[in-house]
Amino acid sequence: MPLLYTIGKLTVAPTLRLAFRPTVEGLEHIPETGGAIFAGNHLSVADELFLGTVVPRHLAFWAKSEYFKGTGVKGAVSKFVLTGLGAIPVERAGGRAALSAFDAAIPALRGGDLVAVYPEGTRSPDGRLYRGRTGAARLAVAAGVPIIPVGMIGTDKAQPIGARVPWPGKAKIVVRFGKPLDFTGRPDDRTSLREMTDELMSEIQKLTGQEYVPRYAPLRAHPLASGESPTGA
Repeated sequence: MPLLYTIGKLTVAPTLRLAFRPTVEGLEHIPETGGAIFAGNHLSVADELFLGTVVPRHLAFWAKSEYFKGTGVKGAVSKFVLTGLGAIPVERAGGRAALSAFDAAIPALRGGDLVAVYPEGTRSPDGRLYRGRTGAARLAVAAGVPIIPVGMIGTDKAQPIGARVPWPGKAKIVVRFGKPLDFTGRPDDRTSLREMTDELMSEIQKLTGQEYVPRYAPLRAHPLASGESPTGA
């Protein structure tokens, strides 16, 4: 586990647990060893904080490449922190540049690391669950690892879009993990990837109880690179 991530697990994670007392269900579905993809609904920036808090192993998230290329003291600190956390840089420009994050995630997964992906590609604008993009399924087939569905409840109330930090007392936080989905050996053609993605989104919907919207969520001006940009759809 990267040093800064370890420090965060010893400091930030206990603080969040104490302040929010999140309910966690399905921890038995998290493998003790080996690579896996965590794919969940996306309600808030706080999703990553709470997911990292409750998962006992290191979890690699995507981060915009700009954060790794900043200049001056602020840029150096940003690069140091993200590198120390084991984040995966992704280009927002798309195309071959964005796929570099996909390429970086494959050896990490094959080497036994865990990677978090948000199939909706951006935060839900209204709390509903939107159609998933196929990047998570594509990554699972390429790396030969399972996908663990994740359901987040209450994070959009604890830290709504626009809020800088999550605040306790706003909502009960619940994190649910579903049974791993094994797509090993499945073809990676467009039809198969769509079928796998729809299966994944169905499992996520069962965990959250959200209303499902069979269309893609409208992308924000600068969406989080968490499954849509780096892995394609």
